[in-house]
Amino acid sequence: MQKQKLLINGERLKQELERFADFGRTKHNGVTRFSLSDEDCRVREYFRSCCEELGMTVKVDDMGCMYATLAGAEDKPPILIGSHLDTVKKGGRFDGVLGVVTGLEVVRTIVENNLKPRIPITIVNFTNEEGARFEPSMMASGVLSGKFDKDAMVKKADPDGITFGEALKASGYEGEAENRLKEATAFLELHIEQGPILEKEALTIGVVECVVGMACYEIEVTGESDHAGTTPMNMRKDALFATNNLINEIRKHLSAMDEELVFTIGRVNVYPSIHTVIPNKVVFTLEARHKDMEIVNAVKDFIQSLPHLGVNEGCEVKTTKLWDRDTVWFAPEICDTLEQSAESLGFSHKRMVSGAGHDAQFIAGYVPTAMLFVPSINGKSHCEEELTTWEDCEKGVNVVLDTVLTLLSK
Repeated sequence: MQKQKLLINGERLKQELERFADFGRTKHNGVTRFSLSDEDCRVREYFRSCCEELGMTVKVDDMGCMYATLAGAEDKPPILIGSHLDTVKKGGRFDGVLGVVTGLEVVRTIVENNLKPRIPITIVNFTNEEGARFEPSMMASGVLSGKFDKDAMVKKADPDGITFGEALKASGYEGEAENRLKEATAFLELHIEQGPILEKEALTIGVVECVVGMACYEIEVTGESDHAGTTPMNMRKDALFATNNLINEIRKHLSAMDEELVFTIGRVNVYPSIHTVIPNKVVFTLEARHKDMEIVNAVKDFIQSLPHLGVNEGCEVKTTKLWDRDTVWFAPEICDTLEQSAESLGFSHKRMVSGAGHDAQFIAGYVPTAMLFVPSINGKSHCEEELTTWEDCEKGVNVVLDTVLTLLSK
C-alpha cells in the first residue's frame, strides 16, 4: 500500500474519549473502572461494538485480552495498537484508554478513506494493567510474555475475596488461550506522559526509548523501646532517630550518583507509635529508578551497605529486596519511525524514557515495540485532575497514524 498523507478527525477523537469516560465517570470528571468490574464489562462491550461496526473481527484470549483485527491483503503478523481500559480508583480520562481509542481512530481513518491495508491492523485491550483490583499490575501482558505464571495469577484475590479467575468467568470475557498475541510486525502504545517533562519543555511528542530499570527494598531498623521521659538520650537505641540518620545518608549519597536517578521513600511505619514510648522499630521502603543498569546495581550495593554506615544509633539495620526489574529497551527502528513521523508532521519532540511501567515493556520481549508520550498538564496522572489537551491527543494519534501508514507502505 502506497503511503498517503492522512490526518485523523480530532473532534471525533475528543467525543470518543469522552464517551469512554462515561463508563465509570466520577463526580469530579475522573474515572473509576476496575478490571472486570461492571463498568469494565460495559466499556468492553462498547469497544467491541465500535470495532465490529468497522468490519473488524474481535477475539478474546484466556486472560480476557481483546484483539480487534482489520484484515489485510496479506496474511502476515499484524500491526498492533493499543493499551488498557481499566483504571485506578478515581483515575483520569486518558491513562490507558487513549492508547485504545488511538487504534479506533487510526482504523476509522483508514476505512473511511477506502484503504486496504497490506497487512492486518489489530487493536488490543490488555486486561488488568493497573493492578488496582487484582495485583500485580500488567497482569495479562505479564502472562502473555511469560513473566507471570497464569495459575498463580488467576488465584489473586481482590479486597472482597473474589479471585481474578472467578471475576473473569463471571465477566463473560474468558476466551481461549489459542487467541493470545503470539507475534506482530510492531506494537505501538500511545500514552500520556504521567509526568511534567514535556509540558515543562514545551514539547508535544515524547518518543520513548525504554522503560527504566528499578529496585525496591524494605529496610527494617530495630532498637529498644523505653520510657520517653525517664531514659537519658545517651542511653537510648531510638529506631526513628537511626532511621532519620539513614535517610539523610541515602539522600546525600544517591543525589550525588546521577542527575537522572530518581528515588523514593514511599512508606514509613513506626512502632509502637505511642508518643510516650521510644520507637523500637521502623520499617520503610526505598525504591530507585534509572535507565542504566550499572547505576541501578550501584544503588543496590549502597542499600546493602546501610547496616555498616556507622550512623545507626546502636540499632540493627536489615535490608530486604522486595523486587526489581531490568531496563527494557524498545525497538530502535520503530522509535526512529515514530520520530520521523513527528518530524514530518511538524510536531516538537524529544527522545525520553518512561519511569512508569506499561504493558509495552512486557510485549517488547517478543514483539518489536515502541511507545509515544503526549504531555500531562502539571504532570498529573492517576487522579481526577489528570488532563491532556485535546490538541495534544490529536497530534499523538496523528503520529501513530503516520507511523502505521509508513509500516504498511514497506
